[in-house]
Amino acid sequence: MDSGKQQDKDWLFSEIYQQCRKSVPGDKWLKLVSSAGSIESFPDTIIEETSELDLREYLGELARLELAVHNLKKDNSQLAQYTEKLTLNPTIRLFENTWKNLASFIEGTDSVPGPVKGEEAVILWCHPVTGAVRAKPAADKDLLVMKMALEELPGRAVALEGNIHLAAVEAAVIEALEEGLVTGPEPRIRRNFRPERDKGIDSSFFASRIFTLQWHITQACDLHCRHCYDRSQYKPLSLQQEIAVLDDLAEFCSSHNVHGQVTFTGGNPLLHPDFETLYREAAGRGFTLAILGNPASREQIERLNAIQPLAFYQVSLEGLEEHNDYMRGKGHFKRVMNFLDLLQELNVYSMVMLTLTGSNLDQVLPLAEMLRKRTDLFTFNRLSLTGEGAKLIAIDPETFPTFLRDYAAAVESNPCLGIKDNLLNIIYHEQKKPLFGGCTGYGCGAAFNFMAVLADGAVHACRKFPSYLGNLTKKSLSDIYDSAAAKQYRQGAQECSSCRLNAVCRGCLAVSYSHGLDVFTAKDPHCFFQAKK
Repeated sequence: MDSGKQQDKDWLFSEIYQQCRKSVPGDKWLKLVSSAGSIESFPDTIIEETSELDLREYLGELARLELAVHNLKKDNSQLAQYTEKLTLNPTIRLFENTWKNLASFIEGTDSVPGPVKGEEAVILWCHPVTGAVRAKPAADKDLLVMKMALEELPGRAVALEGNIHLAAVEAAVIEALEEGLVTGPEPRIRRNFRPERDKGIDSSFFASRIFTLQWHITQACDLHCRHCYDRSQYKPLSLQQEIAVLDDLAEFCSSHNVHGQVTFTGGNPLLHPDFETLYREAAGRGFTLAILGNPASREQIERLNAIQPLAFYQVSLEGLEEHNDYMRGKGHFKRVMNFLDLLQELNVYSMVMLTLTGSNLDQVLPLAEMLRKRTDLFTFNRLSLTGEGAKLIAIDPETFPTFLRDYAAAVESNPCLGIKDNLLNIIYHEQKKPLFGGCTGYGCGAAFNFMAVLADGAVHACRKFPSYLGNLTKKSLSDIYDSAAAKQYRQGAQECSSCRLNAVCRGCLAVSYSHGLDVFTAKDPHCFFQAKK
């Protein structure tokens, strides 16, 4: 072969087998390329020459993966983003490897350990939306969902046969849908994409496959916090009416092609006289379940986990011990810290929420250091100046951007710090980093992928300010969701409508309301985004 053809062949093989090329010295690489009859036979050539050329033993299997990636990229066939029923992605390729961690080469994941000897199945596929070739070790839940799609198995039957919770099956399906391993019916919870505004925004921010009902099942509470936004008492629903709420949610999720999550809160939800009955009824309908509450006993958590494992349990801290106990009561800080240790012991995902005020900005990052190994996630909500919170010191709009920049920097080194506040996307935009989903994964999720229900059945777009939409004793959740009032909250503020960050931000309606602004016209008072003209 003349030198020109040899160079062309070397270039072609180096392009296709980029990761292998990095692991083979130049002289050995040229011998491999010369020995290979074709692109397709190159993995076999590597395997045959591994001993002779003293190559790393995993390279043959890595080459198989890279060849599959090349072939998937060559196939320009369009994949359907949505299908009438759960359908296996036709581009999926499954490899049985004798080395682990090879998928990380394809994904470019530096944090994963290098190859180690051991059996591991790897899935390769093309994402139906982005077209990107993806790779991952095949987990049991992935294989389960793939089997469901191939054999058209209903989730409830799979849960019964496998003696697993229906919520776990549905969560696995949602994850597989988001990753593109399978496709399914189009979710009916979606925002309109505006090309002139939303160019460059990840399409996943426009449609949600999960709907969360934050259910304040009781106003009873064992605390009296200084920033509580509602101490009102409501005539509670009967147990029969509460079970009807769960049935209504199940119907809503079915008709909107989404999975339901019930986040029980209050007050303190565990003080509801029929809490465990409600928890069991919600589990039976396949919902993901979580709690926003106060510290509980080991026995309570173990009983709930025996019914269905909690997705997470969220408690609150308002700063370091002295300030927190001033806000929530003496001894509360230590009780929360001990409870976080208990949740860790019981393998329950723990979250700590802080209400950010003008008085505790400087305590957030020191507290995050204390929580570094005590909780899975620590983040904040800005104070809504409603209820008793109206007496507290508001956040200074002039100092808030500096706080957010410091917070964003700390996120890089503290694994427990979560990103939630929509306005953090301004920092990420400034720093040319990927945007994140904001408060509920879709910017402000009020009346979009999230609604709040009070103890009397009243539905609000968001619990942190008066945003009444209807009552579940009089209207169905679907009717309330489709109402003109709900649509108005979903649209957000008019001043935000043309912002390029709209899909992942929209500010905080509760903060706007509490500062006396019209939530349908005025943007968040803490917004500091300077859009280019």
